Amino acid sequence: MKIKNIPPIPAVLLAIVSVQGGAAIAKGIFPIMGPAGTVALRIGLSAIMLLAIHKPNFSKITTKQWKLVACYGLVLGAMNTAFYLSLSKIPLGLAVTLEFIGPLVLAISTSRKGLDLLWALLAALGIAFIAPWSGNNNNIDLIGAALALLAGAFWTAYIVIGGKLSQVMDGGKAVSIGLLVASIVAIPAGIIEGNLLQLNFTTLLMGLGIALLSSAIPYTLEMNALKHIPAKTFSILMSLEPAVAAFCGLLFLHEQLSVYEWAAIALVVMASTGATLSKTK
Repeated sequence: MKIKNIPPIPAVLLAIVSVQGGAAIAKGIFPIMGPAGTVALRIGLSAIMLLAIHKPNFSKITTKQWKLVACYGLVLGAMNTAFYLSLSKIPLGLAVTLEFIGPLVLAISTSRKGLDLLWALLAALGIAFIAPWSGNNNNIDLIGAALALLAGAFWTAYIVIGGKLSQVMDGGKAVSIGLLVASIVAIPAGIIEGNLLQLNFTTLLMGLGIALLSSAIPYTLEMNALKHIPAKTFSILMSLEPAVAAFCGLLFLHEQLSVYEWAAIALVVMASTGATLSKTK
């Protein structure tokens, strides 16, 4: 089955698993490449791969499409850079949880159904269990937490702009050009950090894997899904992100889960399941 033929809800869920698995792998090469260098490697390789696959005709892109795809790419680059910088300072599960506050606010502010608001509130309760103000995480790096919140703000903009862009441009072409624009943000940050000089054959192969899992596959899935579901439904479905991130942190990074984190996972899974059921009725 081609990516564009995957139904929207399964596409979003598959994108979540892919991006969090890629984030766990990416954190493993931070000691070599650094967070900004890893972002630059990931986005640069993703752009090359998708441009080769989709071969967009730049001369046929309209002014309206260029404006949207440029904004989409800049937000994409800023979102990933802020998130990876936060990931270098705080655990994966916490970084994703704080980042998710942005889309959650979007879901609540745009909801018109009481049932949708209930799912959003359940997800918010889950986030409260593992957020630093809950008293269960007293040694959280505040800069890392702030960077995760900043990434969440960019993520909100990504959802809104991506939804508009998906209506006027083919998903694959939009993501490939968007990643090219995102490189304008990510690569200079990687150069300034100075770790791109540490690139070797092994890290290049890992970078290719991260690019596929964290950028090329999930962004294409999300762009195609956004054609068929509203931004608020997409945002609520993304409440699975903290749960998947926590499991990936446990499996790949050996980050142990507390009772509060398990409670949070149960709540966000309930919220996501409820949103999915609401969508299919």
